[in-house]
Amino acid sequence: MPKLKPTHISPTDEEEEEIQRGIDADPGAFELDDEWFKRARPAAEVHPELVKQWLKNGGKPTGPAKVFVYIGLDQDLLAHFQNAGDGWESRINEALRRAAFGSAAG
Repeated sequence: MPKLKPTHISPTDEEEEEIQRGIDADPGAFELDDEWFKRARPAAEVHPELVKQWLKNGGKPTGPAKVFVYIGLDQDLLAHFQNAGDGWESRINEALRRAAFGSAAG
């Protein structure tokens, strides 16, 4: 086991159980196992243009800042967006923007 930083705080057994329940309840969530890490490749190899843009901007995001919130959604609504694949969070954001402002433009 790697040496942990002095500031590291491990979850309690109860917190770990809650985390595991959340993972189990999310069909899109999975644990990163040894096989996943064997297949992993550096970001610069997979998306060189994105990495180039990121480095050009000093690691700062180029789009509008996002605020991360916890929101409860109906299961069927969440499934609708997740079933369309990656990017479901952005699609929910765009749908909310259209509902609020009548446009997906930011």
